[in-house]
Amino acid sequence: MVTPQPGLPFLPWWKPPTTGASNKALAAGLIAGLGGAFLAVPNNGIGWFLAGLCGVGGVLLYAGRPTVERALWLAGALAFLAMGFLRAAEWIFPLSIMASMLCGSIAMAGGKTVRGLVFGAVGVALGGLRSIPWVAKGLSKRGPIGIRPFVSVGVALVLLLVFGSLLAGADKGFNDFLEGLVPDLDVGVYVRMGFFGVVAAAGALGACYLVAAPPDIKEDAEARPGTLRLKDYGLPVGVLVVLFTGFVGTQLAVLFGGEAYVMKTAGVTFAEYARSGFWQLLWVAILTLGVIAGVAHFAVKKTAREQLWLRVLLGSLAVLTLVIVASALSRMWFYQQAYGWTVLRLLVSSCEIWLAVVYLMVIAGGITLRANWLPKAIVGTGAAFLLAVMTMNPERVVADYNVSRFEATKKIDTWYLSQLSEDAVPALVRLPAAERSCALYRLKDRNVEEDWRDWNLARHNAKASLEGVAVTAATCESSYSGER
Repeated sequence: MVTPQPGLPFLPWWKPPTTGASNKALAAGLIAGLGGAFLAVPNNGIGWFLAGLCGVGGVLLYAGRPTVERALWLAGALAFLAMGFLRAAEWIFPLSIMASMLCGSIAMAGGKTVRGLVFGAVGVALGGLRSIPWVAKGLSKRGPIGIRPFVSVGVALVLLLVFGSLLAGADKGFNDFLEGLVPDLDVGVYVRMGFFGVVAAAGALGACYLVAAPPDIKEDAEARPGTLRLKDYGLPVGVLVVLFTGFVGTQLAVLFGGEAYVMKTAGVTFAEYARSGFWQLLWVAILTLGVIAGVAHFAVKKTAREQLWLRVLLGSLAVLTLVIVASALSRMWFYQQAYGWTVLRLLVSSCEIWLAVVYLMVIAGGITLRANWLPKAIVGTGAAFLLAVMTMNPERVVADYNVSRFEATKKIDTWYLSQLSEDAVPALVRLPAAERSCALYRLKDRNVEEDWRDWNLARHNAKASLEGVAVTAATCESSYSGER
């Protein structure tokens, strides 16, 4: 029986620093905390980007000049935060916040293998929790002299609150004067500021903790040899290869036979045929990726024969899945030709394109059977694709396409377009008066900005586009026909 040593940390391969937090680390936490408390707001606006700049600046003040890889991940984190004031779509904002946190954590925690990247995704959060004794140790070394200024400030605030309240109650003029100086904030606003400030400070201190005590995950250690032999995985993978080959064969017949072949064999229109299978094909591509990863990791690869069979079976499966991804994309293309683009269709199509890139990387890694770079490449390309989609301004693209389609076919779903955000306004003002009123009535007098921290470029441009454009109340009936 092995008895754990006293004081052994929860993660034994992550040793705590031997010294307390330095002045630079404490300053980084203070800068990030103040930025989060006073700049982050409930709405998507420029305040979030400025708060992110404070956090990144504070961390770099402690960590010093970053490496190229760390600088790229941090730049990605700030780029996602910038979407908070470049785009007005409400669904983009939470995605950009989560993606920014992921990029920032990987920037400081690193990670190459699956294990390392899992830790990298939560490294800053764990570092924030583990930094509490580190920060306390750093503060305790400063002695009573370092605490006295904080005590003095606290006493001054208490005296100001007590005597200020009494004097304000004694004279209405003085009360009005104090109300003009103090902003009108309710308890909820203070709670929100405190929450954002604590989270930002903990994130910055967690990042500094990772610099002071980098974890020793041993990602470069040689992996254990697999135990899955060819007789174990050959039949299951072979069955999938045969099944996928049959499916790909029918897809080639559909692509060459066109709509007439589909209506003859399936009894439905080409658009209905495309809609019926897209989501199933998307799941096939995702689940097959898990099958390939599992077999590649656990398979025995000692002899040249075993390596050859692994390349043939998994390579065939990857190539066939790549054709299935192309089939799913073609289905979406035919479907949007019949019914137009929506944001969801654009997003899942982008996801399919990313999956195609992932399968190309899997095929490249399977040639040498050495793909230590693959997990980080998948995460990096995923973040890059998401950022590219946000930069593309999906709601504006969807609105532009549907307006152009209306000009050609006179079919448009104004109810759906009315649910879009200010991102789509510059395209929707091109519509005729009746359709324009139906699509823009919800955004005509909408205003969610309370102060400069809520400023958003897309909302600013939308307001400028709506000036001088007539948007009146109208009875809206969509001229679009057809089941979607």
